[in-house]
Amino acid sequence: MTSSTPNDWTDAGFATRAIHAGQDPDPTTGAVVPPIHQVSTYKQDGVGGLRGGYEYSRSANPTRTALEEALAAAERGSRGFAFASGLAAEDTLLRAVLRPGDHLVVPDDAYGGSYRLIARVFAPWGVEHTAVDLADLDAVAAAIQPGRTKVVWVETPTNPLLGVSDIAAIAALAGAAGAVLVVDNTFATPYLQQPLALGADVVVHSTTKYIGGHSDVVGGALVVRDGAQLPVGLEGPTGSSDLAATIAFHQNASGAVAGPFDAWLTLRGLRTLAVRMDRHCANADAVARFLEGHAAVHQVIYPGLASHVGHELAARQMSGFGGMVSFRVGSRDKALEVCDRTRVFTLAESLGGVESLIEHPGQMTHASVAGSPLEVPDDLVRLSVGIEDVADLVADLGQALA
Repeated sequence: MTSSTPNDWTDAGFATRAIHAGQDPDPTTGAVVPPIHQVSTYKQDGVGGLRGGYEYSRSANPTRTALEEALAAAERGSRGFAFASGLAAEDTLLRAVLRPGDHLVVPDDAYGGSYRLIARVFAPWGVEHTAVDLADLDAVAAAIQPGRTKVVWVETPTNPLLGVSDIAAIAALAGAAGAVLVVDNTFATPYLQQPLALGADVVVHSTTKYIGGHSDVVGGALVVRDGAQLPVGLEGPTGSSDLAATIAFHQNASGAVAGPFDAWLTLRGLRTLAVRMDRHCANADAVARFLEGHAAVHQVIYPGLASHVGHELAARQMSGFGGMVSFRVGSRDKALEVCDRTRVFTLAESLGGVESLIEHPGQMTHASVAGSPLEVPDDLVRLSVGIEDVADLVADLGQALA
């Protein structure tokens, strides 16, 4: 009879952790894939006698537990939390670490949904923010307000201009101010970048994107660094300053959790993240180099190109440059024409799936930041480069640009 004691995958490589952490074969049947526990409540062994700690699926569900353990292992964090969407994860985190009167620093090139949440939901609640170029460490230091700044929010690479920020350097600035450093690692994924090892306190993901990887599930995640604490002077609802414990309380209290089937789909995607990202990176590099040599393209933005201002930094803190490429074509009309003419690249929002997508950020994903400091150029086109045959991707862009 085999042991039911979970295996320890701490010292395993990334792909091994992604496939096995939290996903040991089912002790009853030997099934190698965790089952979908499509259940809302659980029989108790006497009043207060919870079997395995499960009582109600908002509080915990075995399929979600498997995903949360796998995500924590992938990011090498102490604890993971799975949510119904990336913005649900962000909202839960911000409510856990901010109070009216607090301040946070955000990128001046942030995902439009994140900025909308901060500027239009949390601002009326009394939370102020400052948008800065996170590549400028002096600007970051100047934006931090001692005693008020409780969060420094980093995206690297950013969406959609693919800016690269020095996580370790910003971690030192945030730590000196007693603020929490949050890194949105959606574009890089834990396969290419490990923010917690560089000093971040918590990583946020839209697991809808690369981790899910197949454009068939919406989800979000938070992964917390071991020992991470709340901003200086803040106490959580349980009387603790432990960041993970506070997020756990808010996750249960707010209830925007991943459902069992969504958790199962996301877990399935995580297992193949490493091999997919290798192909995403290779294809994106080829596409970026093709665009860089095309006469109709005015600028190509991809961290893997030597022309990218953050190329050397990206090479130091990432193991690959990702699958996102942005480029400018000189006018809004030309950008819309290119988006309309592609056939392999599908005109759609979102990113990170196996299929290639194209969009016009100014009128699609980033329409909510029009007129703000985060407004994007109107001639910008964003590509999510998929894992199709790269020759077909290059040919499609060639005919669209002709």
